[in-house]
Amino acid sequence: IDKIVNSKATLHTEIIIYTKGKRPRDVIYSAQFIKLGNEGHIIVTLIDNSERKNAERELRLLNSRLEKKVMERTLELNYSLEKEKGMNEMKSQFVSMASHEFRTPLSVILSSTGLLSQYTRPEDGEKRKKHTDRIISSVKNLTDILDDFLSLDKLEQGMMDVRKSDFNLKEFSEDLVEKFQQTVKNGQKINYIHEGTGQIYLDDKILRNIMTNLISNAIKYSPEGAEIDVETNVSEHGISILVKDHGIGIPEQEQKHIFGKFFRARNAFNIQGTGLGLNIVKKYVELLDGKISFTSNKFQGTSFVVEFEKEE
Repeated sequence: IDKIVNSKATLHTEIIIYTKGKRPRDVIYSAQFIKLGNEGHIIVTLIDNSERKNAERELRLLNSRLEKKVMERTLELNYSLEKEKGMNEMKSQFVSMASHEFRTPLSVILSSTGLLSQYTRPEDGEKRKKHTDRIISSVKNLTDILDDFLSLDKLEQGMMDVRKSDFNLKEFSEDLVEKFQQTVKNGQKINYIHEGTGQIYLDDKILRNIMTNLISNAIKYSPEGAEIDVETNVSEHGISILVKDHGIGIPEQEQKHIFGKFFRARNAFNIQGTGLGLNIVKKYVELLDGKISFTSNKFQGTSFVVEFEKEE
């Protein structure tokens, strides 16, 4: 008041007052000194500013929500664009890979089919079997390529359901190893060891895909006469699966890329494959909340270990 009187100034500010019901109200407080005759007067004006303040707060809140929505939508669009870009790149890589990988088995099928028509005599039975086996092997290679791509596509699209059930890991693995023993290279042998209890609770279909891929790789990248070790273990701590080969190994400088899509190590270019298998295996393992690790030395072989925590 003294300041207004002495300086003849006008005080203009915003304050908060409380009503009898103790409700806060935003008020514009204005005080002005005027002189009437020989007397000085101070005129005080109070303007209820609550509605404007509330409107400003609502506007700020609305703007904040809009900014959040815009940000969320932008992130969704960026994710969709990146996902679409990734899928397009993957399909482009697949077309490039398939055009190369399909050529060899298709050529074998074509040539063997043509030769089969020439072996009509009873004594040509061995030759017919040779070319029939080549056709069967080539068809299997083509099927494996398509299976890899379809599996990856399902995983990328989140279309792979996990359906867990109780089953015996030892019996499951013995059956799988027995089937693979019939497809190994000349002189190769698969050794299987199991430790601990046998009963586990996992998705057996996904686990079969994981082990099938790892054992197939072990056979593929090992020479004739080599041994392949498969070990399973079920303990109170969890489940572990080891697949070890004595093959060409993975060059140390390339090991960080081993789970990448379409990755083929330089020493594996002359061996048929899509470069998708281990990427798919890793995704399958993660789908079951497990983890996968490996150790490898060039020309000494590779060991893959898959681990899952045991569910109660």
